[in-house]
Amino acid sequence: MNLSELKPAKGSKTKSYRKGRGHGSGNGKTAGRGHKGQNARSGGGVRPGFEGGQMPLYRRLPKRGFTNRNTKEIIGINVDKLNAFDNGTEVTVELLKEKGIINNPKDGVKILGNGELTKKLTVKVDAFSKTAEEKIQAAGGKTEVI
Repeated sequence: MNLSELKPAKGSKTKSYRKGRGHGSGNGKTAGRGHKGQNARSGGGVRPGFEGGQMPLYRRLPKRGFTNRNTKEIIGINVDKLNAFDNGTEVTVELLKEKGIINNPKDGVKILGNGELTKKLTVKVDAFSKTAEEKIQAAGGKTEVI
């Protein structure tokens, strides 16, 4: 097979359908819109969610609560995940992202105290839980809030 012999699969390339191009085309005159009525007019039709005057669904359902725009989404990581690093490493948010421990730091990263830490590390993140801080320092490491 040569590059010059390549062809698209049969039936995959169809001609675009042109509406309103004379009655010989099979879709002329009303161009698939039928005769008269709201949908036959230019700009006709109803807005999304309109139910013909019936009370629409979004107004029939009860509304509760609100979304606080000032909340921060903090990503939590357990202390045992830090064992992925070598002794003496300075762990930062960028390094955590590089290793694939977090994907998106969002509004900050917090180290939580679940699990055991066996490596001596310097950890620089946005927040620590009390137990996480104790475990890092017990392993001989340092904690630093950025």
